[in-house]
Amino acid sequence: MPKMKIDGIEIEVPAGITVIQACELAGIEIPRFCYHERLSIAGNCRMCLVEQEKAPKPIASCAMPVAEGMVIKTDTPLVKKARNGVMEFLLINHPLDCPICDQGGECDLQDQAMAYGFDRTRYHENKRAVPDKDLGPIVKTSMNRCIQCTRCVRFATEVAGVEELGATGRGEGMEITTYVQKTLTSELSGNIVDLCPVGALTSKPYAFNARSWELRKTESVDVMDALGSNIRVDTRGAEVMRVLPRVNEDVNEEWISDKTRHAVDGLKRQRLDQPYVRRDGKLKPASWGEAFAAIAERLGKIKGSGIAAIAGDQCDAEAMVALKDLMAALGAKGVECRQDGTQLQAGPRGGYIFNAGIAGIDRADLVLLIGTNPRAEAPVLNARIRHRWLTGGVKVGVIGEVPEDLTYPVENLGASATALDNLGAFGEALKAAKTPMIIVGQGALARPDGAAILAKARALATVRDDWNGFCVLHTAAARVGGLDLGLTVEGGVEGILKGCEDGSIELVYLLAADEIDTARLGKAFVVYQGHHGDAGAHRADVVLPGAAYTEKPGVYVNTEGRVQLAKRASYPPGEAREDWAILRALSGMLGKPLPYDTIEQVRARLVAVNPVFAAIDQQKPGTWGDFGKDGALSDAPLRSTIANFYMTCPISRSSRVMADCTALRRASLAVAAE
Repeated sequence: MPKMKIDGIEIEVPAGITVIQACELAGIEIPRFCYHERLSIAGNCRMCLVEQEKAPKPIASCAMPVAEGMVIKTDTPLVKKARNGVMEFLLINHPLDCPICDQGGECDLQDQAMAYGFDRTRYHENKRAVPDKDLGPIVKTSMNRCIQCTRCVRFATEVAGVEELGATGRGEGMEITTYVQKTLTSELSGNIVDLCPVGALTSKPYAFNARSWELRKTESVDVMDALGSNIRVDTRGAEVMRVLPRVNEDVNEEWISDKTRHAVDGLKRQRLDQPYVRRDGKLKPASWGEAFAAIAERLGKIKGSGIAAIAGDQCDAEAMVALKDLMAALGAKGVECRQDGTQLQAGPRGGYIFNAGIAGIDRADLVLLIGTNPRAEAPVLNARIRHRWLTGGVKVGVIGEVPEDLTYPVENLGASATALDNLGAFGEALKAAKTPMIIVGQGALARPDGAAILAKARALATVRDDWNGFCVLHTAAARVGGLDLGLTVEGGVEGILKGCEDGSIELVYLLAADEIDTARLGKAFVVYQGHHGDAGAHRADVVLPGAAYTEKPGVYVNTEGRVQLAKRASYPPGEAREDWAILRALSGMLGKPLPYDTIEQVRARLVAVNPVFAAIDQQKPGTWGDFGKDGALSDAPLRSTIANFYMTCPISRSSRVMADCTALRRASLAVAAE
């Protein structure tokens, strides 16, 4: 490790890092605009200039590697003058938009102009004008403010894998644009707003809605997919204004998908804010007492064997364990959490989690995708696979219908699961790999031969003490938590629906379950508890208004089995309440009160049911054992269960922004087809 001096302090640093990184290790802040630790080095803003002993002029610290005996000075008159000059040049063409710029209060240019800039300018010529670009419903542009740091270009090319942004022209004529007039097609496009150090790229849905200092900031967890991205929810009063990413190196690094970021406007639309009871064929407003009484009256006529419950894809673990306990008290057949009919069982935990961990992708030397489209199912995870391909040249094979563009090259091994029996040369590479990763998606598991595919994938996986390459990629935020709680019934959702059709099941309790075929519920009495007037509420006989994920504290378990806590950022509308509290109140009305009255007691119950819930923000290794079932494989092609990335749940289906993104994507596909 080389030794160097920074501002007179001797420090030993790792070999291969740059001077700007060495200064950070020494606790010295270096201003920058173009440099970002997750992107390639551009070295084009020159704001990070420092003085190097024996160098003829200041050096760009972001592009200079450290060397033994190097002497760096970051606070000399030369450095100060250089930073003043760079800032003066950057502001030559920058408009005086601060009072009306959405980046105000969160702008790197503002902050660094205050800390390192000059107090006057020597330029009085007209500022240049650059046309704004239409980048789609997510990103708003004001290109007059652009300082050509190229962060957005590098992100689109390197992380998102969509080479749609670039620089054209030279000198004063240089501008950032799309090479061909088109909008961004990446599911991660909103991240370039976070990366932009000025106000050139801002959030279009959030434009002119609020200032950063007006917002209350709450750290939470995303439930739009099963990745469990760490997020910050910004609220003003009772309204969620925006969602931003939080850094978690093991989960989402510092990226989030466009759905995570912008589907939150769906929280304001089609909300359930009071109970309803169906009278004379129509749902009519009711009090909580009337709703509970209607449920109690119907339950009084039904035996436990005629009761079933289904937990939805965004339920918190507290609500699911309360529903499990209530159904047990009623003598019901149980609770089913597998809305999509996946063949996963609540058996050995290693059989239904992403065992290698999301960060384990960085170690993989070969990846096999089975029945999954990670770009649609978990865009941030897909970006991690792309990063591994870029940096390690990892080979990726696909069994199933190959998505149009995963942003990295793949080898098509066959469209159906029968390809698992003959992988050819890829199979030899799989055997030779030291850390191979097999990612099994719900497109392979949510079908009749899903258990057989699971068994085949298990046989192919490399499992040893230091590596378990068997990984299940879920699409539902609540699925792993539900399986941890044992929320499965014999026959699954299909068995429940058949029971409704033949009359053996007379009452179904839907806990925010909207992804089932409600037309098959027959004449069953349906209780729907949820936060949106979606499919489940339309079919219900009694509707109980619950809280969305931003409106309650909750425990969620992501696809890798990591237990994470979401916090309340706002309160539910009207008479809506937290889901576990509704179930507790209902149990009292039914004369079978659940043994907890606070959320702390509910969480103690979670740990009692399964100790994994005690390990907050840890990926607990899954127990390994027999799972899956030998059987014949179908010739039917494997397809991802996500047909439209932008609309996968009641919240995103209620979002105008997601509707605009969906319309734009369909229009783009139609043009491409022509």
